[in-house]
Parts: sequence; structure tokens; C-alpha cells
Amino acid sequence: MILPDINLLIHAHNLESPRHEGARQWWDDALAGTVGIGLAWVTLLGFIRICTHRGILLRPMTPAGACSRVREWLTLPHVHLALPAQGHFERLSAHLSQLGTAGNLTTDAHLATLAMERGYVLCTTDSDFVRFPGLKWRNPLEP
Repeated sequence: MILPDINLLIHAHNLESPRHEGARQWWDDALAGTVGIGLAWVTLLGFIRICTHRGILLRPMTPAGACSRVREWLTLPHVHLALPAQGHFERLSAHLSQLGTAGNLTTDAHLATLAMERGYVLCTTDSDFVRFPGLKWRNPLEP
């Protein structure tokens, strides 16, 4: 099973992104495939927030369009909401303590913890995930 990070979803939908074509192809293939895809609430909400933001994207989606896109994903039989396990907050807190920081890594720590406790491979273009020992992750845009 895979757990996509928001950056891949944004690249796949942002035509101006230099990573658009690779991310779009990867995401289309994942959606057309059979491998389980977990989508975290933080990722879905971030997708809606960024893809509808006129200050970030030259051609933002409408809120209805972004919500419709998420709804389409969640109706696929191999796509599901990725929910934290019991004790998630304690494991997340431990990761933040090990890092010695939170700030911009807080959401990364949440996704890393979620991936480890549920057995996902986290898919991302963000190399910061190397900081989480035991996390299975990959950048699907790199060979």
C-alpha cells in the first residue's frame, strides 16, 4: 500500500510545475492500478487548500472542483482514508522529540508515523523523510 504526500498530488494537478508530467503520470497510473492507496486527511485538506489558492497557483481549481476530485479518488475500490492507529499521538510526539524540532516537520512526522504504523510506503518528492528511521518511502519521480 502507498501513502502519497501532498507534494505529489499538487505537482500532478499544477500544470506550471516542472514535475507536473511525471507526477501526473505516476498518479494516473496509481489510480488506475490495484495497489491500495491510503489518503490522509491532512493530505486531502492540504490539496484542497493549495489547489484552490489564487496566491499559489496561476490557475487554481474551484472549491467544488477540488472537492469533486477528492470525492472521485475516494470512490475507487483501492483508495481509502488512512486513519491513525491507537496511540498515534504518542508515537508522533516521540518522532518530534527525536528530531529535536517540530515546525515545518510536524506534518511530515504525522505522515511518517501513519505510514509506519499502518504499513504504507510513503510516496513523496520531499527528501526530509530520510530523517525518520524505519520509514519505508520513495520518490516515484526518481529512477
